[in-house]
Amino acid sequence: MSLHKLTAGDGYEYLTRQVAAMDSTEKGHTGLASYYTQKGETAGVWVGSGMAGIEGLEAGDAVTAEQMRFLFGSGHHPLARQRGDALPPDATVAQAREAIRLGQPFKVYAHDMPAFRIEVAKRFAAYNAQVGAPHYAPVPAAVRAAIRTQVGRETFRATFGRDPVDARELAGLIATASRPQTTAVAGYDLTFSPVKSVSTLWALAEPATAATIERAHLAAIGDALRFIETHALYTRTGHNGVRQVDVTGLVAARFTHRDSRAGDPDRDCRRFG
Repeated sequence: MSLHKLTAGDGYEYLTRQVAAMDSTEKGHTGLASYYTQKGETAGVWVGSGMAGIEGLEAGDAVTAEQMRFLFGSGHHPLARQRGDALPPDATVAQAREAIRLGQPFKVYAHDMPAFRIEVAKRFAAYNAQVGAPHYAPVPAAVRAAIRTQVGRETFRATFGRDPVDARELAGLIATASRPQTTAVAGYDLTFSPVKSVSTLWALAEPATAATIERAHLAAIGDALRFIETHALYTRTGHNGVRQVDVTGLVAARFTHRDSRAGDPDRDCRRFG
């Protein structure tokens, strides 16, 4: 199992683009449902004993990008839009906030956007304008890389008064300059992958054996999550999270993929909560 921290704000886009859609950034605004239909993968589902506290959703329900945006992006109820639409016309602001509330919303520091990311975004928009595409249209990977590299070199010169010595030094600056200085943690990405020999056996085996391997993999993941819920899951309450307390359960989105980014057989299961 590997672990990756998710940040609030636009950190959830890592889920919908780089993880849920397996780095398929060309999907643009087609949505998760279209991606899984096109790729033949099983759609993501909500899991965890904490789902009992999410009114309107149950464990096993399909995950949508909108639900992930509300939950992992801002810390609100995954069905925030539907719950807001259901309010009467004369509902107060306080009632609207309460309808979509799930504890304390994440603190997102909009003023903390790094200058590097702002400049890159401007050049993405300028490129789209040049080719006659909408400003929000996905930029080709090669163009994205070239723009980020150019802005990175300019930022390096402005910061250190010289050019980077090598690609590693430039990459380190770009990684650092891309991160906001202050971010709230929205959740964690847990990736459960069996050893390569198991993935190879699963890919080559007859359907009955492959199904047995899938069940064993899911059972092992279930055991791991139950251990996490019982022994490793806590939250904080009070001003600035001064008090650590137990929780009733985990709320997570599960995505299962059948191959790696390189196209090799690799049955992995990722959960975010």
